Amino acid sequence: MFIDDAVIAGLLTVALMVVFLAGVGVFIYKDARKTGKKTS
Repeated sequence: MFIDDAVIAGLLTVALMVVFLAGVGVFIYKDARKTGKKTS
């Protein structure tokens, strides 16, 4: 595979998007569990 600056930037962008979405998902999961315990 030809490694160019554009390829590295693309992989870095995809990795950052995956990390960001995973962080948002974990935050929503923890927040939903917290509010679920509070109501019950």
